Amino acid sequence: MSILKKIEMYRQEEDLLKWEGTFAEYLEILKEKPWVAQSAHSRVYNMIKDAGIDEVNGKKEYKFFSNQLFGLEGSLESLVEEYFHPAAKRLDVRKRILLLMGPVSGGKSTLVTMLKRGLEEYTYTERGAVYAIKGCPMHEDPLHMIPHNLRKDFYDEYGIRIEGNLSPLNLMRLQEEYNGKIEDVMVERVFFSEDKRTGIGTFSPSDPKSQDIADLTGSIDFSTIAEYGSESDPRAYRFDGELNKANRGMMEFQEMLKCDEKFLWHLLSLTQEGNFKAGRFALISADELIVAHTNETEYRSFIANKKNEALHSRIIVMPVPYNLKASEEERIYEKMIRESDVADVHIAPHTLKIAAIFTILTRLKEPKKGDIDLVKKMRLYDGESVEGFSSADIKELQNEYGDEGMSGIDPRYVINRISSTIIRKDITTINALDVLRSLKDGLDQHSSITNELREKYLNCISLARKEYDEIAKKEVQKAFVYSYEESAKTLMDNYLDNVEAYCNKNKLRDPLTGEEINPDEKLMRSIEEQIGISENAKKSFREEILIRISAYARKGKRFDYNSHDRLREAIQKKLFADLKDVVKITTSTKTPDEQQLKKVNEVIARLIDEHGYNSTSANDLLRYVGSLLNR
Repeated sequence: MSILKKIEMYRQEEDLLKWEGTFAEYLEILKEKPWVAQSAHSRVYNMIKDAGIDEVNGKKEYKFFSNQLFGLEGSLESLVEEYFHPAAKRLDVRKRILLLMGPVSGGKSTLVTMLKRGLEEYTYTERGAVYAIKGCPMHEDPLHMIPHNLRKDFYDEYGIRIEGNLSPLNLMRLQEEYNGKIEDVMVERVFFSEDKRTGIGTFSPSDPKSQDIADLTGSIDFSTIAEYGSESDPRAYRFDGELNKANRGMMEFQEMLKCDEKFLWHLLSLTQEGNFKAGRFALISADELIVAHTNETEYRSFIANKKNEALHSRIIVMPVPYNLKASEEERIYEKMIRESDVADVHIAPHTLKIAAIFTILTRLKEPKKGDIDLVKKMRLYDGESVEGFSSADIKELQNEYGDEGMSGIDPRYVINRISSTIIRKDITTINALDVLRSLKDGLDQHSSITNELREKYLNCISLARKEYDEIAKKEVQKAFVYSYEESAKTLMDNYLDNVEAYCNKNKLRDPLTGEEINPDEKLMRSIEEQIGISENAKKSFREEILIRISAYARKGKRFDYNSHDRLREAIQKKLFADLKDVVKITTSTKTPDEQQLKKVNEVIARLIDEHGYNSTSANDLLRYVGSLLNR
């Protein structure tokens, strides 16, 4: 289907959703669908909830934010459950400005944009439908027309609470156009659109000397005063400020803390009482979510100023720190590259992972406990199992610092360095070493990095390089071992047979001669030494393996190659240790013989077919691993 046909279908669907009728007919809709009269905060909460919620390891994950925000599950759960949910229930938290505080490129703007775009789409659904007085520039809630003395009766009949007063313009229209007959007032369905300034507003401060409060609250239309005779006539007023246009939805207050004080005072009344002052009129009711964002430095400066105490009490601060999970950081880079013009460049496997490891290491703070280092901490945060540490240790590490994730390298810097590498070299393939080199070069050009930070970041690059060395060796190891999984399984089965005989004080039967033989201590130790199991610890390690096998058997499961992380690591290292000489000779010989060349070509083919490399990156990997083994 062509794009023009799709546009036509979209227009037809939009026309089908449009509705127009009297207030009396609108009340019939409310009887059927009382949620139509929900508040702005409730609409945002239901939008997030209706998209779906998963519970993973006791934490809620909201599908609304998936594929856009990564590694912020804790922050998002706090935002939804501590702000949107109680605000939707009309609790006092809804009378607060939502202030997202975090470092640059941490996801604050993305989060706000998602809420705005999400609301636009949600108002096209049945659950998110919004109805307003027809012709009202503020798309006012029709229920504001119900007189105050009848609102209790309305609640008893419909179960809907009404908050807010009819605006001066609609009050006049009700009398002059409808002779006070509320039931005849025309109501229409509206659809939020930031572009059309319906239900979504954005305010950004500019030069304090030139910016007018009218940008927020609207202004007098002097060209109409002669017609209407007074500045206090609502028809002579343009209700086109951001607070007017954002009514029923949300307003993003960009750089709020940089704003002139006179703009902020309007927010005091709006948040606490649900109204604001404009022109020579009574207070104007508005139902909207106000969300702002700032960095930590600006926020600390703001609360230090005593003049801001009143506004400070009207703000609820939600920290949005950097992501601290390497696997999620990798997803951020994948998304950013997909959306860029370098998406066609071949990025060798593990390149983005190594960049993510570097970035996360810069954001982590040194553990206070001496038995854990930064790399182990990073792995624990990413959900990997680290020997000797449990989930309780992770919580303890997270509680050591209250501001972890508020500093470090941001994602844009990494993507900029990757882009710089691609463009400068004019190449179609990049690998982890290219990126690490570019990250290191970029530190000298980063004016905000102090010498102390530079040393820390250089150390993080060094740690990331060591991680890559291990990954590269394992990758080549897998490619060199023909039928890798089968070889590993055979070695593991042999090891387990010997362990079982050792623990049960039994003998094994030689498969060739049939005679009974003792467990092969040399074989078992050659595997266990790969992961640092000492002579004194071998017995307990073997018994632990046997207990694990029994536990699997009781559950009807088969203990296999992936059932024990440390044993799998030991098997891999043992296999590679046996192959090291072959790899060294094959990758370092300048003029390999026919047999060696055949082996190299087999390995390159396997790296391309099974591991995601292309010809260039596979050759680069082989040469690099060969140089590592020859050191």
